[in-house]
Amino acid sequence: MTKKNILISSEEMQHLLYNLFFKYHFSVEKAKLLAQTYTKNTLDGVNSHGINRVPLFINYIERGLVHVDAEAEKAESFGSIERWDGNLGPGIINATKCTKRAIELAKSNGMGLVALRNTNHWMRGGTYGWQAAEAGCISILFTNTLPNMPPWGGKESRIGNNPFIVSIPRKEGHIVLDMAISQFSFGKINEYKLKGEKLPYFGGWDSDDELSNDPEKILTRERGLPIGYWKGSALSMILDMLATLLTAGNSTYKIGLKGHETAVSQIFLCIYPELFNDKNIQETLLNEIINYTHNVEPMCPGDKTYYPGERSLKTRIKNLKEGMSISEEIWNNVLELAKK
Repeated sequence: MTKKNILISSEEMQHLLYNLFFKYHFSVEKAKLLAQTYTKNTLDGVNSHGINRVPLFINYIERGLVHVDAEAEKAESFGSIERWDGNLGPGIINATKCTKRAIELAKSNGMGLVALRNTNHWMRGGTYGWQAAEAGCISILFTNTLPNMPPWGGKESRIGNNPFIVSIPRKEGHIVLDMAISQFSFGKINEYKLKGEKLPYFGGWDSDDELSNDPEKILTRERGLPIGYWKGSALSMILDMLATLLTAGNSTYKIGLKGHETAVSQIFLCIYPELFNDKNIQETLLNEIINYTHNVEPMCPGDKTYYPGERSLKTRIKNLKEGMSISEEIWNNVLELAKK
């Protein structure tokens, strides 16, 4: 059965969320950043890592898994590489701070890397790709997660859907790849569940070890399907290895022992392309690739191809004009949290 969605303006959402986070003892500045980030994610159509995640975030605060007053601090420095400790602070605040630092290092050295341990869920990883691109930097970002996918050929979840982000600044519209290493992020699977819809493709295994597109059946045991099957399984392991080694933090295995997705490890790598001698032709090179892939006959009449981040820009413009379509159930949950 299809569940009801309602239209909410970005101003209304941001106002409600600011009051909610301020009520939970965030400073004015941090409450604004959290409210802006959750709203922007929803504005870009990523409800799964926007408004839909707010109740869980509050739940983690109430259980002491997210420390409201904590934030990331530099622990070690190796020139243009730094290790930071998130002190179990809010993931959005820590990730925003570490992206900013990686940008600063890149603009001073050409390249900068911040490896962050002991942090919490950053919500939409693409947020920090957009942040880097707006500052004129290329970025490569990733995080590990709870074990929520079986390694290829296995029955139990032992690897994470470790989101991977690449962004490239561009005057005509930034290029931002934001993808989980599972076919669908679990936030997206839950979004389909909230809408009472099936996934358009297989998204994981059900309790009978059969591939399924039913969100309810996949969420029962949380066994997501890796992108590219065995290739995605290998990529997940490599990203987990890199995040763990560079941060000296927790691996997916250690995160799984906690029983909650907390104290994760994240990487923020930025490159400043303005330092290159050929910066005057960078836009031309990017447009050459975009135009070549745009100019292809679609398999289905009326369809078109997109570069990474292009649809987010279109969705943002549409939602600013028409309002954001969100789950009535989630919105009511957030309203109740604000009234408590």
